[in-house]
Amino acid sequence: MLVTKHVLLASTVHATPYYIVRGMRPGPVMFITSGVHGNETASMAAAQKLADDCATGRHVIQRGLLIIVPRVNQQAYAKKIRGKPDLNRTFPRRMSGKAKHPLAAAVFQLAREHRADWWLDLHEANGLSQLSSRVLGQTLITNPGSRTTPACRRVIKRMNRSIAIRDRHFNLKQHELPGSARTAASRRLQARSVTVETCWSLKRSTRIKYQTKIVHHFLREAGMS
Repeated sequence: MLVTKHVLLASTVHATPYYIVRGMRPGPVMFITSGVHGNETASMAAAQKLADDCATGRHVIQRGLLIIVPRVNQQAYAKKIRGKPDLNRTFPRRMSGKAKHPLAAAVFQLAREHRADWWLDLHEANGLSQLSSRVLGQTLITNPGSRTTPACRRVIKRMNRSIAIRDRHFNLKQHELPGSARTAASRRLQARSVTVETCWSLKRSTRIKYQTKIVHHFLREAGMS
């Protein structure tokens, strides 16, 4: 297994590190982004932990290629804000369309160059979806009719078995969000794309744990580890 560190948009105000983890055998390509919104720090910590664990050998990618961009929106992260404009509304909306922000364009181009089969976009949200269907906390989100849905249901089932407090259980939501990384990846790259949302009201260490476990479940779903 080989781990290399790179910089996206180097020498620009949008420069941000990313990692490429090459498995021991050929296999699928999984693209993981976090920090599209700069105030969702637990998801960023989970993505960075995965990169660090791969670099130190604590986690091994058996097959395929794993690309991790732990803090996409560095400017928003420095201010601990969601970001203006909202980067998750600036990814390509149409088959022939372009991204509306240079950072979204660079991230999307990186995924396209490596022909991503999977795209996990890690986020955080308000509320517990077990208590209200109107909130996004503790959900996995796919586009309607996505071929990723069966894998999401299996991951949710495994996660919920490990969570003793029922209010914290995960749910599946399905909707398109034009301009989001998830919908762009599904439409333009035909990737199995998922948005992961943990709930802000939970302890940060708990959110990091949930994000980490979900990513590991999807790596196994993809046959990569």
